[in-house]
Amino acid sequence: MVDGTGSPVPLEVFAAGSRSSRSRGLTGPGGGFRLSGPLRVAFAGRTSTEDKQDPTLSLPRQLANSQSALHTALPGQAVIVAHFYDIESGRKDLEARGFGRGHERFNIPVPRDGGIQDLLAEASQPDRRFDAVICESVDRIARRTYVGTQIENRLEQVGVPLWAADEPISLSGKRSSQVLTRRVKQGVAEWYVLEMLEKSWGGFEVHTRQGFNVGRPPYGYVAKKVPHPVAARREQGATKHVLIPDEVRGPVVKTIFEIRIGERVGYQEIADRLNTDLERNPAPVATAKHRTIGRWNYSSVRNVLSNPKYTGYMVWNRKATSSGTGRNNPPEAWVWSSEPTHPGLVSIEVFTEAQRVARDKARARGCSGGPSKPKKPRRVFVLRSYMTCGLCGRRMFGKQDSGNTYYVCSPKRSYLPDGHPAVIRVREEPLMAGLNEFFNREIFGAQRHQRLQALLARMSDQHLDEHQEQVAMAKAKIKDLVRRQARVLDPLENLDEPTPALVQRVNERAAEIATELKAAQDRLRELHETAPVHAAPELLDLLPTGAVDLGLLPEVTLRKLLDVFGLAMRHDRERNVVECEVTITSEIVDMQRDVANVVIGTGRAGSQSTPYRIRTGATALKGRRPRPLDEGGPEVAEMVATRPGQV
Repeated sequence: MVDGTGSPVPLEVFAAGSRSSRSRGLTGPGGGFRLSGPLRVAFAGRTSTEDKQDPTLSLPRQLANSQSALHTALPGQAVIVAHFYDIESGRKDLEARGFGRGHERFNIPVPRDGGIQDLLAEASQPDRRFDAVICESVDRIARRTYVGTQIENRLEQVGVPLWAADEPISLSGKRSSQVLTRRVKQGVAEWYVLEMLEKSWGGFEVHTRQGFNVGRPPYGYVAKKVPHPVAARREQGATKHVLIPDEVRGPVVKTIFEIRIGERVGYQEIADRLNTDLERNPAPVATAKHRTIGRWNYSSVRNVLSNPKYTGYMVWNRKATSSGTGRNNPPEAWVWSSEPTHPGLVSIEVFTEAQRVARDKARARGCSGGPSKPKKPRRVFVLRSYMTCGLCGRRMFGKQDSGNTYYVCSPKRSYLPDGHPAVIRVREEPLMAGLNEFFNREIFGAQRHQRLQALLARMSDQHLDEHQEQVAMAKAKIKDLVRRQARVLDPLENLDEPTPALVQRVNERAAEIATELKAAQDRLRELHETAPVHAAPELLDLLPTGAVDLGLLPEVTLRKLLDVFGLAMRHDRERNVVECEVTITSEIVDMQRDVANVVIGTGRAGSQSTPYRIRTGATALKGRRPRPLDEGGPEVAEMVATRPGQV
C-alpha cells in the first residue's frame, strides 16, 4: 500500500524532522501542507495615508477578496483567524512600518490584531495562531520590491507562506508560477509608482518656475486667480494662482523681520509684541480653522521668518508633506523660480540676515547645554489612548503624582481653547472602579439585555426623522441640479451663430452647476455614511455572563479586552463625568466573546452571530462626588447608561 507521498513504507516509522527543516522554502510535495483540520490563515492589509484613501471601504474590500480567493482555491479547507493591517505608505522602510496610529481615527468594521510588525513577531513564535498569510495583492504588503521580498523572506524562514488573492494558491508546494507572477507584478507596481512620482515632480517644478503658487498663500499674501493655460481646463472653470501682497497683513511681515534683525529677539517675544495690538497685527488663521487660536505664537512667527517666498521668488518642496510626514527638506532640495515671480515683502539681504540670527541663536543654545539627564523608567498607564478631553478633543496622557496615577490634559499655552483650564486631571482609581462596574453590569451582567431595552424604549425617534428629512432634501436638490445641467445648453441650440460672450456665459454657468452638484452629492454621501444603524440588544446575549475584576488582569489582557470592545472614554469637565462607549458588532462578536471568556474564565462556546450592530455607547461615569473628578474624584464611581450611540 503506497500513501499519498509515494512511499511504500508508512511515514510514521521514520523519526520526525524538525519543524524548520520541513517548512523552510521547500519545493514540491515536501514543501506543502498536510491538513488535519482547517488551514489557519492570517489576513494582511494596508491602505495608504488616511487623507488619500477611505480605510472603512478599502480594508473590508481587501478582506472580502482574500476570503473569496481562499474559498475558490481551497473550498472548506481554510479559515481566516487573525487580522493585521496598517494605514500608512507602502514605500516606507520595513523598520519604520507598522507603528502608525491612523487606524484609531476610523471606525473600521474589521477587527485588528496589530500591524505588520505584530504579524512578523507572531509568525516567529512556535504557538502562532496561523499557518499562512494572505493579502489582496502583493502591493498591499509593500510598494517597493525590496521591502516586499524582505517580508516574504522573513515569513518563509519560519515556514509561513505569503499568498495573494490575485495569484495562484496551492497547497502542493509548487510555487514557480506564483513566484514569476509576483516578481513581474512587483516590478510593474514599483515602476508605475516611480514614474508617477517623477512626472508629478517635474510638473510641480515647471509650475513653480512659472510663478504659480502651490498650497495655501503664506501670511501677508493673497491668491489671485488667473485663467488656466489649457483651454479645455479653462472651459471647465479651472484656474491657477499667483501671489499678491495683502494690504493689511503685508506690513506685519515687514515689521516681524525688522524686529528680528534690529533687536535680535526670540520668536515668542516677537509674538507677544504683536499680540498687544491684534487689530493692527491680525493673527494667522490655521489651515484647519478649528485649530485657529486667534493670536500669534512661537511657531507662527517662526513660519514667517523662515519662508523664502517673502523675497519675491516662488519656492516649492520645503516640506516633505506626503512621504516624510511634514519634515523639513534640506535647502538644497528646494525648487526655486529662476527670477522673482511676485512682489517681495522683504529683500534677499533682509531675509538672509534673519536666517543668520536664527543660526546664531541655535549655536548659543547648543553651547550652553549641560549633560543629558538619564531616562526615567517606563510607567504603565492602562487607560492610555482611551481617554480624551471633552473640551479640546486631545488624548489625555498618564502621569504619576504622590503615589497616585492621573490622566492629564495640558495643552501648550498657544493652543489652549477658551474656557479650558491650564491643567485637567482625572484620577485612575475611580475610573477603573467605575469601568469595572460598567462591564460587570452592562456587558456581562445577567440583566444587561433588559437594561438596554429599557434605555432604548425611552429614546425618541426624532433623530431618525431628521436624518430622513435631510436625505430627502439632498436628493431633491441633486435631481433639480441634474435637470438644470441638462438644460444649460438650450440657449445655444436655439441660435444659429451664438456670440462668444454667450458661449462664455453658458460655460461659466455649466461650471457653477457642476460645482453645486458635486457639493450636493458629497452631502448625500455624508448623510448615508452617518445613517442611524438598527440597534439589536440580542447581540448582548451572545456574550458570556459572569464577574470580572479588571484591576487583577495583566496589562496585555486588559488592553486586549478594551481594544476588542472599542472602548472610548471622554471626560466632560462641566458635568464632572467621564462618558464611555463600547461597540459590539456581528462581524467581531465572536472575537469579543472569546476574549470575554478568557477574562471571566468560563471557557464557554458561544452561538452564531446575527447580522446586526449595536453600540452600548455614551455611558457616563458619575460619582457620588465627595470631590470633583479632576481633584481626585470619588473612590467608587457609578456607571449609568445615558443614551445609545451610533456605529
